[in-house]
Amino acid sequence: IKDSTGSISFIDDDLQKDHGTGCVVNDMKEFIEELHKENIYVIGRISVFQDPLYTKIHPELAVKSHSTGGVWKDRKGLSFVDVGAKEYWDHIVNIANASHELGFDEVNFDYIRYPTDGNMKDAKYTYVVGTTTKAEALEGFFSYLHNKLKDSGMKTSADLFGLVTVAEDDLGIGQVLEKALPYFDYIYPMVYPSHFGAGSGGYQKPAENPYGIIKYSMEGALEKEREYRINKGLATSSPSQIRPWLQDFDLGA
Repeated sequence: IKDSTGSISFIDDDLQKDHGTGCVVNDMKEFIEELHKENIYVIGRISVFQDPLYTKIHPELAVKSHSTGGVWKDRKGLSFVDVGAKEYWDHIVNIANASHELGFDEVNFDYIRYPTDGNMKDAKYTYVVGTTTKAEALEGFFSYLHNKLKDSGMKTSADLFGLVTVAEDDLGIGQVLEKALPYFDYIYPMVYPSHFGAGSGGYQKPAENPYGIIKYSMEGALEKEREYRINKGLATSSPSQIRPWLQDFDLGA
């Protein structure tokens, strides 16, 4: 629906003015109807905070550079909207609603995080309030999204780094599995073996041990989910919300 360049894939007059005309599908609604006739469940992906197109139009909402005062960019030259820029949250809600109206069965949110690559010491977050942590700021977005979309009937899902399943912190990007679970129907840990460090799960070369790494990560996810439900007084027998996002490339192997 919206990729990491910021382009939106279908025509919508209200949305297009902020997101150009990249790869546009003119018959999206008809295409989804064809998929439904074949009993295919259709998931649409929205790349959220990495959005070079939007930050070009609205630089005031972008992650800033300490050194230049302008828009911060990662090592690929890509820019991010500041997680705390609530004005942008409504834009994401509008895209999700427009997608649901087109017939998408599930709307999937990706890049729901702070930046990771580049000169992180130069990144300045101007929308952090007081002592609010990155994890708290991101949970604020999750909660807002949930409250705005919960009555629409759409299923929602969130993509998180595979390491959130075993980490004890927010990985420096604001992602904590337990802080996402209450707000989405499904959580997709991106269990890419190539992205796990040496020693993860007992493997010195994680990329060469995909089964073991995915099992290690998913077992961690299920345990965290179980503990979360116990702490919240919820039934541990409920179907799991966890779906692995699987790697289909051989980086590092």
